[in-house]
Amino acid sequence: MQAKDIVKLTEEAVMPILESKGFEFVDCEFVKEGPDWYLRVYIDKEGGIGINDCEFVSRALDEKLGDDLTEQPYIMEVSSPGIDRVLKRDKEYIKYKDRLVDVKLFKAVDGNKEFRGNLVGLIDDKVVISAESGERLEFNKKDVAATRLAVIF
Repeated sequence: MQAKDIVKLTEEAVMPILESKGFEFVDCEFVKEGPDWYLRVYIDKEGGIGINDCEFVSRALDEKLGDDLTEQPYIMEVSSPGIDRVLKRDKEYIKYKDRLVDVKLFKAVDGNKEFRGNLVGLIDDKVVISAESGERLEFNKKDVAATRLAVIF
């Protein structure tokens, strides 16, 4: 079974669990890092996800998936996407409108690959931000490596 199929099955299995608790599904990935495979599920809720929330979802999901998900062993992790979360889904560009974000590009534009500004949104398949200078910047979504919530200390 391919990674995308495992992700799809995991999403289908976790949604009822999350809905029963009022949690939000953020993302899921099945990736190989070094010799190990990881099945990661990112969840959220108003006010933030705690360790007990992650434990509940992890146990319920493990029970639901059983041993037949994949032939290779994997490590399951259920966690919050973090304060510097990557925006992956279109709905996140609506949810985090006007928040400060960092946009990282695959290829440099005018010698820069990283830009910071307030998120205007995802408009016509372009990530649009208002830079600190007030300039409106637009990047084709396919050229964006990551749009991440900015963290300022």
